[in-house]
Amino acid sequence: MSYELAIVGAGPAGYSAGIYAVRSGIKTIIFDKGIGGGLASLAPKIENYAGFESIPGAELMEKMKKHASKYADIHFNEEVKRIEKSNEGFNVETIHEKYAVKAVILCTGTEHRKLEAPGEKEFYGKGVSYCATCDGYFFRNKKVAVIGGGNSAVIEAIFLKQIGCKEVYLIHRRDMLRAEKALEEEAREKQINILLNKIVEKIDGKEKVEQLNLRDTVNHETSDIQVDGVFISIGEKPQNGLAEQLKIKLDSNGYIVVDKQQRTNIRGVYAAGDITGGIRQIVTACAEGAIAGITAAEVLGKKYPY
Repeated sequence: MSYELAIVGAGPAGYSAGIYAVRSGIKTIIFDKGIGGGLASLAPKIENYAGFESIPGAELMEKMKKHASKYADIHFNEEVKRIEKSNEGFNVETIHEKYAVKAVILCTGTEHRKLEAPGEKEFYGKGVSYCATCDGYFFRNKKVAVIGGGNSAVIEAIFLKQIGCKEVYLIHRRDMLRAEKALEEEAREKQINILLNKIVEKIDGKEKVEQLNLRDTVNHETSDIQVDGVFISIGEKPQNGLAEQLKIKLDSNGYIVVDKQQRTNIRGVYAAGDITGGIRQIVTACAEGAIAGITAAEVLGKKYPY
């Protein structure tokens, strides 16, 4: 089957873009290098997406996938390796196939930032994790530490406590958390040990994680805490490799620059979701995806009512 539009990334933005594009009469294919859902699928619970007072991220993403699958062809586990401009539009090369399309929407999202501390790489999968909901249950009745001070880090610490981790540390390099006050209060109520002004010098152990070596940013004293697991939650960075290939304009932080219609500086290429920066919420990703899906009609010889 031939397609007019390729969407890269099957997260909230990609699913939404696919729904709106096909309903606008555009033959659409969606690619994802994994099983879809993006970072949203890792959230233990989502309480700020209208219509769902509280829902696990994986469940919400499953609902979006089921909805989008009624419209667009979705190819999971098919990573896009290269996109090149052609006379007719764009050539999209994946790990399996080559496709010719007339428009592209990049919904490539973000990936977890690395701590870059000694032991992080060596103990990945042996006590080091970037996803509490994925790996937390392996550490029930054990001591764990979450590194970070934002909303995600505090939510992960709370989650680990509520699933039965024996002791939970929340370690942040500054003198106060960046998370919302309500989340911080909940963390303290659940007796999570919040350690401020601390930097992880090393993740240590033999065959698996056994302890963290910390340094105080104020008095520079060092200390060790015994832990079985370390969950790193220090933010995300944009997955902008394909954008760089196409020479799409990026901002100073590496996010794709778009206008109000989600257009990039390359005609026929649009972007939506976390890859465009901003507040990076599911609701805004869906909105941007919808706009991009509709706007893509402009380069396909189709009308759109906006």
